[in-house]
Amino acid sequence: MAATMRVDKLLSHMGCGTRSEIKKWAKTGLIQVNGAVIKDSGKQINPEHDEVRLDGEVIRYREFIYVMLNKPPGVISATEDRYDQTVIDLLPAELQVFEPFPVGRLDKDTEGLLLLSNDGKLAHELLSPKKHVPKTYYAKVEGRVDEADVVVFQAGVTLDDGYKTKPAQLVVLQVEEREIPLSHIELTISEGKFHQVKRMFESVGKKVTYLKRLTMGTLKLDEELALGGWRELTDKELAELKRASTE
Repeated sequence: MAATMRVDKLLSHMGCGTRSEIKKWAKTGLIQVNGAVIKDSGKQINPEHDEVRLDGEVIRYREFIYVMLNKPPGVISATEDRYDQTVIDLLPAELQVFEPFPVGRLDKDTEGLLLLSNDGKLAHELLSPKKHVPKTYYAKVEGRVDEADVVVFQAGVTLDDGYKTKPAQLVVLQVEEREIPLSHIELTISEGKFHQVKRMFESVGKKVTYLKRLTMGTLKLDEELALGGWRELTDKELAELKRASTE
């Protein structure tokens, strides 16, 4: 963060208004810095140490946001779309002004953990193929998933385009006995090929009918978040995520 910045830049960055609106507010005495009214919205301040108030409300500056979303099905992992609701549409306006984007993606019909942020550096670290950030999914799979599949997945499976995946950890939680058995599994992968989980099971003759991401690196989906719910990361979650991304 820069040591100093203009008051109008801070307020506009925080979504308070346009530069022209902020200039008018300053002239009418609505802006205070450290308890003193300022008439010049171009005044330089230190956002880490100076207190800025707009019409009596303290405006705290921050450069980045980090939001955990429990993505519902039917919503796409994009910042905007002409036809479908996006994950950004699920956030309130006060967070949308930071222009966050999904760090990675989940398929339209996939649920679960999705990180939204405007921190490009962290996103790059988490998504870099060199990092092999682990991601764990819960899935329901048509067909009997057994120890033979566990062994195959551990060795890496060959997808429909000939690509052989990196070793993946498959855990069979339960198999429901029915005309077509339904297997409940957890799968941890360290890469993010297109439709990878679904294609991995297709390679062994089975079909994923439900998919939910549970973890990404050190970050775990908050079980108290309803579908479509969100919350900002705790300081501990963010520190652990950043530390793991740089290792």
